Amino acid sequence: MKTVVFSIVGSVMDNRGRDEGRWERWRPTVSLCQHDDVIIDRLELLYDNHTATLAEQTSEDVSRVSPETEVRCHRVNFRDAWDFESVYGILLDFARSYRFDTEVEQYLIHITTGTHVAQICLYLLTEAGYLPGKLIQTGPPRRGSKTAGTYQVIDLDLSKYDQIASRFRKEHDEGQAWLKGGIETANADFNRMIDQLELVCIRSNEPILLTGPTGAGKSQLAQRVYALKKQRAKLSGELVSVNCATLRGDGAMSALFGHRKGAFTGAVTDRIGLLKKAHGGMLFLDEIGELGLDEQAMLLRAIEEKVFTPFGADKEVSSDFQLIAGTNKDLASEVRAGRFREDLLARIDLWCYRLPSLRERIEDLVPNIEFELETFASKSGSLVSFNKDARERYMKFSHSAEASWSANFRDLNASITRMATLADGGRITSQQVQDEIERLRAKWRNVDGSIAPASHDPQRLVSALIGEEACGNIDLFDQATLAAVLQACRSSSSMAEAGRKLFSQSRKQKSSSNDSHRVKQILDRYGVRFADIRDRLRD
Repeated sequence: MKTVVFSIVGSVMDNRGRDEGRWERWRPTVSLCQHDDVIIDRLELLYDNHTATLAEQTSEDVSRVSPETEVRCHRVNFRDAWDFESVYGILLDFARSYRFDTEVEQYLIHITTGTHVAQICLYLLTEAGYLPGKLIQTGPPRRGSKTAGTYQVIDLDLSKYDQIASRFRKEHDEGQAWLKGGIETANADFNRMIDQLELVCIRSNEPILLTGPTGAGKSQLAQRVYALKKQRAKLSGELVSVNCATLRGDGAMSALFGHRKGAFTGAVTDRIGLLKKAHGGMLFLDEIGELGLDEQAMLLRAIEEKVFTPFGADKEVSSDFQLIAGTNKDLASEVRAGRFREDLLARIDLWCYRLPSLRERIEDLVPNIEFELETFASKSGSLVSFNKDARERYMKFSHSAEASWSANFRDLNASITRMATLADGGRITSQQVQDEIERLRAKWRNVDGSIAPASHDPQRLVSALIGEEACGNIDLFDQATLAAVLQACRSSSSMAEAGRKLFSQSRKQKSSSNDSHRVKQILDRYGVRFADIRDRLRD
């Protein structure tokens, strides 16, 4: 491949006079073409009106020391060589107009000459890919040496530098661990989400929308996102959190945007509001779907324009914050129902992450149990653990179809806290586990009204879905099997979750499991679609 170098004529270092004495002094641009181990096929020489004569002389001298090097001169007029915006714009225009051919030519960008501003601009344009090449920096020879000096080629692809790549990987891993709260997780979908979220935390200040069921960990994740950004010096302000379900009427406007004294009855002093308090930091609006339409409109403007008007005020105030919103609602459905603004949803869902339920990531149950025990120990000062039989009994129940974990990690936290508090001598016994299982069974039965599939009338359940005539053509044994599948699907958000409930024992014997496929096979046999089950089977 041909080697092409871009260089700016150095008005000082390249200017060594016109007499023969100039050959005794080091000139960066000329020296580029004097190295035996670097053959420059073409030199693209940039100059402005003040260095036209010097560019001509430099071109002649390059041809003298390296006849094989073609020199092309380009006039670029820097109105102010120390004005960053002007220099960058001119060099960007040059880069965009130049016809690069990376298949047959390799490019080096010389960053030794020109003002420091020009050198920085060349670096940035190379890093951004506008100048598709590597940097080259030259240096003078040692005193008394007759060599052309030194040079160093710098590749900005940092992944090629092992130590730098290793450090980036370490920082990335540390960021992931921070977002997970130090809990090792095995769920592939959750890990991929955290992997991307770590990059977004560092590289973006745009809003983040966290969705998922109650108790899935949205508030905790928002706190960890803030802590990571704070640790990486991406934020200077504080984390301000509010549950929007607690905001109503004038109180919502006042809490979020502040108010002026006398704005309404009871407003005896000024209030700055949560948005202003979050300036320079992060605002976490949990259950954002509960906000009224007026508050949504003001929030949209505050996100887009960084300004808003406090309740009862006649002047705008500004606040620059990053927003994290949380919801367990389907905001798209809320938009269709007229309860949520479409433009606000479009603005906040640039980075949208759904946190899975505990049932959906049941493989992470063990590390989360250990985390809850460690948290209890740090608060109480007492170490607590399960005895062997108690642990096996609790794990078996936790993975069974009975365990709905309807409040997700809140249920787990409460369960472990109860058992740890009642444990004598720091040991959770089988009897305590059995008592806790009965407590959870009663709680979940009261919360969602679900009952074990075996106690449901199979014929009534199946006929409600596929009709009495079709049900009459199915053996009673098959009716019971289908009823168990339907009951599991009713209480699950996906076929995979239903499959984990139904095949909790047999799946342990398989090297790999596809629970959703097993469920789909059964449903397809009777012409049933998973999406229809919840709608057509109601209590």
